[in-house]
Amino acid sequence: MARAVEAANALPLDEYAADATLASAVASLRRCAGRTGDKLRGLRVWMVNSTATGGGVAELLPTQLAILRELGVDARWAVIETDRADFFALTKTIHNMIHGAAPAAPLGARDREVYDAVSRDNADALAQLVSPDDLVVIHDPQPLGAGALLKQMLGVRIVWRCHIGLDVPSPVASDAWEFLRPYAEHYDRSVFTAREYVPRFLADRAAIIHPTIDPLSHKNRGLSLHKLVGVLCDSALAVAHWPLVAPPFPEPARRLQPDGSFAPATEPEDLGLIARPIISQISRWDRLKGFVPLLDAFRLMKLERSRRQVRDERHRLRLDAARLVLAGPEAAGVKDDPEALEVLAELTARYRALEPEVQRDVAIVNLPMGRRKENALMVNALQRCSDVVAQNSLREGFGLTVAEAMWKRKPVLGSATAFGVRQQVRDGLDGRLVDDPEDRESLALLMHDMLADTNELEELGRSAERRAHDEFLVFRELEKWLGLFASVRATEAVRIEGNAAERVGLGWRDAVGQETRGDSEA
Repeated sequence: MARAVEAANALPLDEYAADATLASAVASLRRCAGRTGDKLRGLRVWMVNSTATGGGVAELLPTQLAILRELGVDARWAVIETDRADFFALTKTIHNMIHGAAPAAPLGARDREVYDAVSRDNADALAQLVSPDDLVVIHDPQPLGAGALLKQMLGVRIVWRCHIGLDVPSPVASDAWEFLRPYAEHYDRSVFTAREYVPRFLADRAAIIHPTIDPLSHKNRGLSLHKLVGVLCDSALAVAHWPLVAPPFPEPARRLQPDGSFAPATEPEDLGLIARPIISQISRWDRLKGFVPLLDAFRLMKLERSRRQVRDERHRLRLDAARLVLAGPEAAGVKDDPEALEVLAELTARYRALEPEVQRDVAIVNLPMGRRKENALMVNALQRCSDVVAQNSLREGFGLTVAEAMWKRKPVLGSATAFGVRQQVRDGLDGRLVDDPEDRESLALLMHDMLADTNELEELGRSAERRAHDEFLVFRELEKWLGLFASVRATEAVRIEGNAAERVGLGWRDAVGQETRGDSEA
């Protein structure tokens, strides 16, 4: 059942302000908090999602909660839980449908029964934590039903934060929205990543807020040369040829072996992260992430490199030495994603069928989830060792792995059909976009071209870092959340005074003063 979660300690705002590149953003956030302080005094906010580990929501909430508390908001965290595997299988199906992927069978009465039963149990548990005067923010479809029931039980103010969506009309996505509609309609507000994601029935009460990253988290903070090498060696992502000052991580990264087993990532040989050209993709083991076509494209690039035009001898040597690293969380460690084991099994079969000369240059790596800090440092080190960070998603609500790579000054190879990726990466400025993430030949050609010139990669990386700084850091997002909290509280005050009828159908303005009414269909 739903339970409260204690967020890990986070840095105070003064730590961010001490960084010259972050000082102005922190100052802007503090000014915003000063403007909204009176409206939010005494407010308690609950963030509710489906897992305390794994995935972008669970990763970002600790920082957001800590900063909100420092700014005077009593921010807390709860997660829903259930022993029913069929619930998370259902919500994964709904997730994929919202992205336009057809389900094995249409959603039916049995699915509704499963969703309602788990929602009811978790709503009862949440009611023991939440008081009627609180504001509750529900993240994604898994706890949506529980939040709707909680509002009926307590009359609590409630916001739905949906991190996923599709930018083009789709009958499959419409079916998913019809399933969720009876719950979503109970919410006071909804928040989406893009206007194109908002279903028509929520258009008059939807705001647009981009997800963002914490620039000083263990996943995103700068790593000195010694720290970088230390993380690689301590996590078994690199072979240590010298004494280490820190002990090895208790749970090392594990790499798929030719026989299908997993062993420390330094076997059967060092990955070459420090010296070789590296193309990496690090995300959940999810079919919509496009791992398989990316692997196939890398194979094509390797096998056909002698037949493609190269710029010079250095380009040829980089193609010969290039390696592909596909990494994700330990598949069994993300409770709300039952598809992960299946996807990893598919990748394993594909890897084992590779030609030996290609197989040697591909690494499929499981990153342990038992220790959040160490997992984050492994991702940080892998991205910083990459020449190119790929996000070959077929669909992507946003894709914070893209913003993470951009912040690290890494050019991104992404998919133009994944709207979330396209929101971040400008083709030819911050990286390169492929028109079709399943077009192996086009992907192979882009990889070939991006490895040609390190100066061009550096130019793309500088542009990517600047864009991440200006658009995708947590301070900007929290300014909008503060404005949203104030708006919801003000609307509640109007309702209490009996003037709610005057506001019906008027739409409302988000934290930057933009009208959020729309009629787009997800």
